[in-house]
Amino acid sequence: MNEQRLVVVGAGLAGCEAAWQAAQRGVDVLLYEMRPVHRSPAHGSDAFAELVCSNSLRSASLANAVGLLKEEMRRAGSLILQAADATAVPAGSALAVDRDAFSAFVTRAIESHPRIEVRRARVAKLPDEPWVVLATGPLTDADLAADLCARIGEESLYFYDAVSPIVYADSLAPGAAFRASRWQQDDPEQDGDYLNLALDRDAYEAFVDALLAADTVPLHPFEKALYFEGCLPIEEMARRGRETLAHGPMKPVGLVDPRTGRRPHAVLQLRHEDRAGVLYNLVGFQTKMRIGDQQRVFRTLPGLGEAVFARYGTVHRNTYLNAPRQLAPDLELRVRPGLFVAGQMAGVEGYLESAALGGLAGLFAVAKLRGAEPPLPPGTTAHAALLRHLGEADPKRFQPMNVNWGLFPPLAEGRVDATGFRNRRAARNAALAERALRDLAPWIEEIAA
Repeated sequence: MNEQRLVVVGAGLAGCEAAWQAAQRGVDVLLYEMRPVHRSPAHGSDAFAELVCSNSLRSASLANAVGLLKEEMRRAGSLILQAADATAVPAGSALAVDRDAFSAFVTRAIESHPRIEVRRARVAKLPDEPWVVLATGPLTDADLAADLCARIGEESLYFYDAVSPIVYADSLAPGAAFRASRWQQDDPEQDGDYLNLALDRDAYEAFVDALLAADTVPLHPFEKALYFEGCLPIEEMARRGRETLAHGPMKPVGLVDPRTGRRPHAVLQLRHEDRAGVLYNLVGFQTKMRIGDQQRVFRTLPGLGEAVFARYGTVHRNTYLNAPRQLAPDLELRVRPGLFVAGQMAGVEGYLESAALGGLAGLFAVAKLRGAEPPLPPGTTAHAALLRHLGEADPKRFQPMNVNWGLFPPLAEGRVDATGFRNRRAARNAALAERALRDLAPWIEEIAA
């Protein structure tokens, strides 16, 4: 047992970020990863920091809270942001990456770091080492999850998450799509980053009918259909109303079909899944339909009549702790001092949020290992917003959440000086981001590697 070593369990985004931040500060790290010894249903490779979707990192704009989180992570020396920036693919205002290149970048960085030892082995119980970061993700090994539940004295919570299908670009019907990003008419000289398949009302209605009639993968009888609202299966959205999709993932707002000069009734957007443009993701089309029904339903859409699928949509169960009850403000498990929980297991949603918690867990663990107080981020930052959700949410109703402006403390000056709701909201968000980055600077100096 090494009193000066940090053990990290899980080499997803959170675990890799935790290991990197600790190693960069001169601490030896033992990183466990269960693949290839054992794989979860969501894994497709043995590389670290595997993503299920090229656009998993979402908006890059500081007008969005997750864009602010990205910038804070960059300034804190995040490995995940280094990898994302190095492997980015066109996606308008979003930060999308080539998934394989992204994972390869992170894997190389971790495996080549002189202070990180990688051990490919399944961890079936919480390590007895004094300093541990648990970053096993939403699909934690069943035995390890059972051991954790026994330690905390309650069942873990869960919700269901779904992912979108991916098709090969050369299987799309030639000329069926037009290339554009939303509001591209503001800059007609700029090439759009998305392929768009336009639907008139009749085609849209037929698609909704096909969705509602499709067969889906059933849940177990003892399980409730608890879906994360930000990633609802498309057929679940259709059941909420016939126009739900046209106002959601298929909304045509900001898009004009150059072939007609008009805005379509609905649009399916296809996004680059890789740098070479070989694969395209059906944006917002996460689903739990059976494979045969996915083929039948999606091939009714314009341009997808002969679509070849590189990956079908799936649904899987995510596990997380009741953070307000189980975690201290520094992510330490209350019943097991020295063990820090990071990533989605801690109760956040999203790859970026998980990676950010991983970085914080690594920093906090290093501080306590050295007998110092954990360097909590300033309360006005996106990092602190995540910690605030984990610490202040109602334990009786706790659910994972993405970072959002509602988690930030209000501006001291109150309302911003702007006319119109949209303008006031944009000005307020810009002021919140400016305040956060200003307050972040001393913390960055404090945690400098």
